Amino acid sequence: MAQTGFVKLAQDGKARTGVITTPRGEIRTPAFMPVGTAATVKAMLPESVRATGADILLGNTYHLMLRPTAERIDRLGGLHRFMNWDRPILTDSGGFQVMSLSGLRKLTEAGVTFKSHIDGSKHMLSPERSMEIQRLLGSDIVMCFDECPALPADRDRITQSMRLSMRWAARSREAFGDRPGHMLFGIQQGGLEQDLRGESAEALKAIGFDGYAVGGLAVGEGQEAMFGCLDYAPDMLPEDKPRYLMGVGKPDDIVGAVKRGVDMMDCVLPSRSGRTGQVFTRRGVLNIKNARHQDDPRPLDEACSCPACTGYSRAYLHHVFRAQEIISSMLLTWHNLHYFQEIMAGMRAAIAEGRFDAWEAEFHATRALGDIEPL
Repeated sequence: MAQTGFVKLAQDGKARTGVITTPRGEIRTPAFMPVGTAATVKAMLPESVRATGADILLGNTYHLMLRPTAERIDRLGGLHRFMNWDRPILTDSGGFQVMSLSGLRKLTEAGVTFKSHIDGSKHMLSPERSMEIQRLLGSDIVMCFDECPALPADRDRITQSMRLSMRWAARSREAFGDRPGHMLFGIQQGGLEQDLRGESAEALKAIGFDGYAVGGLAVGEGQEAMFGCLDYAPDMLPEDKPRYLMGVGKPDDIVGAVKRGVDMMDCVLPSRSGRTGQVFTRRGVLNIKNARHQDDPRPLDEACSCPACTGYSRAYLHHVFRAQEIISSMLLTWHNLHYFQEIMAGMRAAIAEGRFDAWEAEFHATRALGDIEPL
């Protein structure tokens, strides 16, 4: 079994580039993980996702445990075989989705009992059950089970929640056991309270994990507050382990997080936006449903090498979106994922060459130009 681990190759300011090694392949960092909620990145074939430059996908424990069930996926050979993706997969713990999606739920020291948002059936998620589900799925990077309160929340609520998550982290570590070739990440909590973030980081380091996530951000606090927290939160986590910011985000969120020492991110934004006609380009965001595109023979982004930009005009993409053709979701999702991976590749190269600040300045300046002039 190949070793797992993280090697930092270069650092520029706080921005880092490196490699996470897993038996299923290397993950170049900073890494953006497309989200494959129900064992698929919506509107994409796995080989298309790989062609955008993605080294790793994220799968959702909560969704997969409800449908088709982790036990069924295990019987069918595990998540990689089930979804035809032979590279690394990270699975979240299910905690965030239980809090945000399920109907009636009851939180106790043992775990969370909840009703499925699909059919109302009752379920229980605990640190032990989350580890069992993620083992059945066969994911390469497993997240410990935590509780994530929505912000804003009062300090007492955040403190209680964080300490419960730290007790659950210890139980997750124990239930995970010894699994060569698989990694377990702890999740720092504490809201926007610096001392609570510090307490959480110390608790996680005492337990010992293969990587560390900054959890509980991108839950409504706004970019300024998030960056304020990221100015110190990643520094509290071990230097020699990967740092993962969960659920982020927009292109400028991603660049700002990497600038502050984050190595991994995930977000549904590029794929979800592709299905709703929102397109991310070097020059900012455009909306393909706007009438200004209907006679435009130019590509979305002349510098982009994705299939949407090399083969199709804005006029065509406007037409198929308006006509609700499936190819619209396919092409716009591919373009968005390609652009996000291009940002990651650009940052990796810039950090390696010690020119991250110049790269970042150009990134913001080009985005500030706005979309090309209408014809």
